Amino acid sequence: MKRIGVIGGGQLAWMMASAAQELGIKVVIQTPDATDVAVSLAEEVVFAAVDDVAATKLLATKCDVITFENEFVDLDGLGKLDAVFLPPLAALAPLLDKYTQRCYLRDLGLPVPKFAALAQPELPPGFEFPVVVKARRNGYDGQGTFMIEAKSVLADLYHRYPDTPFLVEEFVKFDRELAVIAARGASGEVVTYPILETQQQEQVCRRVFTLDDLSEQTIEICRSIASKLLISLDAVGVFGIELFATCDGRVLVNEIAPRTHNSGHLTIEACATSQFSQLIRAVAGLPLGSTELTCGGAVMVNLLGYEDSQDDYLLKRQAISAIPNAFVHWYGKQSRIGRKLGHVTVLVGIDPNKTPQNSRQQAEALARQVEAIWSE
Repeated sequence: MKRIGVIGGGQLAWMMASAAQELGIKVVIQTPDATDVAVSLAEEVVFAAVDDVAATKLLATKCDVITFENEFVDLDGLGKLDAVFLPPLAALAPLLDKYTQRCYLRDLGLPVPKFAALAQPELPPGFEFPVVVKARRNGYDGQGTFMIEAKSVLADLYHRYPDTPFLVEEFVKFDRELAVIAARGASGEVVTYPILETQQQEQVCRRVFTLDDLSEQTIEICRSIASKLLISLDAVGVFGIELFATCDGRVLVNEIAPRTHNSGHLTIEACATSQFSQLIRAVAGLPLGSTELTCGGAVMVNLLGYEDSQDDYLLKRQAISAIPNAFVHWYGKQSRIGRKLGHVTVLVGIDPNKTPQNSRQQAEALARQVEAIWSE
């Protein structure tokens, strides 16, 4: 395989393109803006919106297979094209709408929170406040997800977004939020990366940690969920699966992203094969790589915008880069409040004499150090 098409030109496509270059594979992207970060690494660019089917038809003439950076696509339109998409469109179909995704997971026998479609500003029978209300399509980075604690707040939400279809979910009292990055190759092989803990702030991922204190039972449940899902979908590619670990020992599926995922960024430095290299391998029909950690552990911190600015924050990035075993990835975006401008991965537990507990304590201290530099 010589060329892979990517619909989307943001940081995920940028990291895909970098991984493809290392494997000697060229990337052609479809993206609307010449300033999008992936443009600089693309062999060729089709400048168009990601849901422009005519542009994707053109993209298909320039590559052997097409994959996705995001889910904001016209699935029906793509289905009419003579093109190879990986993951297959049939694997995306039940996942792009969060309600149909929930139904698919439930019918597959996977554990999910109680949920229902929400057609009016009234809770369905069996639900009590507080609840979580989600836009069924196109929500990301906390957008489209709302914690609702009273009927008046729900009514106000409908007033603000009168044309948005929603679903409602029970509020889950979780002990921690987990994530598993999983890949399925063209041969049907499924591999999973080490289970991760994610920490959110205002419903946006702030930190991701490797874990060494999960029970074997919880690890096996997470891996089983990932394997069952990818096999059922007949997927080829990389999926990010977000989970809740509850205080009573259950594991519930929160959301599925049918693509590389923010929670897996630390795999670039911390694992033998990054999630981005794994995706390229999968869609190119190459053997999947090892998912093993190559260090004692790691922490990833998202660098979130805290102001509207055109500053490139070079001095702050240099100070963070000076932290031992820190790797800064800068996306080159204009700063907006809450926007992901970059991420930092710091490897920990390099010293074999450190205990796992000290490794986690070290990771948390390093995350605080990164955030202190970033916010000062």
